[in-house]
Amino acid sequence: MITGLDHVVVLTGDINAASAAYQTLFARAPAWQNSGDGADRVLFTLDNTTLELMAPSGDGANADRIRSVLAAQGEGLASICFRTSDITKMHRRLDRLTLKPDVIADVESRDAISGAVLSWKRTRAATDATRGVRMFFLERDKERPLSVRTTPGSITALDHVVVSTSDPERAAALYGARLGLDMALDRSHPDWGRLMFFRCGDLIVEVTHRPGKETDTSRDKFQDKLQDRLRGLCWRVTDIDATRARLVQAGVDVSEVRTGRKPGTQVMTVRSGTCGVPTLLVQPSAGKPD
Repeated sequence: MITGLDHVVVLTGDINAASAAYQTLFARAPAWQNSGDGADRVLFTLDNTTLELMAPSGDGANADRIRSVLAAQGEGLASICFRTSDITKMHRRLDRLTLKPDVIADVESRDAISGAVLSWKRTRAATDATRGVRMFFLERDKERPLSVRTTPGSITALDHVVVSTSDPERAAALYGARLGLDMALDRSHPDWGRLMFFRCGDLIVEVTHRPGKETDTSRDKFQDKLQDRLRGLCWRVTDIDATRARLVQAGVDVSEVRTGRKPGTQVMTVRSGTCGVPTLLVQPSAGKPD
């Protein structure tokens, strides 16, 4: 019923600085800009998903909520939104599985530059039922425009989003049995902990558990229990050496290229210009993707 990861949301206190930083990282121009309901938004749409930057704007409950989250947690990943082909069936499934979805809402957005309009239907699961991770679900029948490449060595697509958990069995039940994502890998390693990969379209939701690493999760101050946490993003590139050279020239702090955990891959870490989001770049192996 879930067909892919529609977008991830990153909260920022400065929409202009964040937009410029991600334009440098991606080597792509913003595809959509919109203001309303207490927030400014800039969207970068890559080959398989969208990154949405969101900053508080003006007054109102939503602007206050965003400012409150930024004050408490700082900039970073805030939510993920899955795409579905039938929001009504998705809503019934979420309700049946006690994920307590909101009433389906009709949403419309107008691009500030082109004046184009996109509309979709959306619902949200209760955060206490999704172990602290804010999850939205939407249905739309029209694709967003892609972000135009501005220079060579651009980011092409999202490879995986990382969720850290304190309870791998319950997390496996949530992403696998309840949300219906296909578990492609379940492996434990003495240095990495337990890794679970769930297919979501042509990318992966990676759920990690590292015993004793409580900082990888957050604590619900009201119920005094550990919650899962959106941990980071890994983006695909076609030529990691060219991408690294471009980013170094632009003044972005990046690591050296190193061999990835998956055979045949090369990776590097981006240390700046990500609005606090732990970020990895990967050049996939030349073979057939998993």
